[in-house]
Amino acid sequence: MIVFDLKCHSLGHVFEAWFGSSSAYEDQRNRKLIACPICGDSDVTKALMAPNIGAKGNKGALMPVAKPDASPPADPQVAEAKALIEKLAKLQSKMLEKSQWVGRSFDSQARAMDAGDVPHQSIHGEVTAQEAKALIEDGIGVLPLPLPYIPPDKRN
Repeated sequence: MIVFDLKCHSLGHVFEAWFGSSSAYEDQRNRKLIACPICGDSDVTKALMAPNIGAKGNKGALMPVAKPDASPPADPQVAEAKALIEKLAKLQSKMLEKSQWVGRSFDSQARAMDAGDVPHQSIHGEVTAQEAKALIEDGIGVLPLPLPYIPPDKRN
């Protein structure tokens, strides 16, 4: 797995995303499968980020060390933000337990449910930003997941 900081073109939001490899990132970017979680823009590029350089094979990794009495004071806003994200992650996980993963067939499944061709149920999957916009314009209720999600077939 590899993590990249990504940046949307329209508003410059920076967000983190995980990929199986650099080529997986390029493939998903070229197919417009990556979208900014804040504004939905699918025109994203890699943002500047600090490199993670491993230690030489014959040396142990350097670990940051601090004296027990030298810890920085806790920032209450950071702690509150972490708690809110953790709560949001739990809510999303609970919601997805009752939802069926449909992958790239999300668009067609949502349209079939709207037309009454298949029974209504909670589903989640992948669509491009343009497909999501078209669903919304057609009055089909969809919303993006607030946090990144790793599909079942991509988990290791």
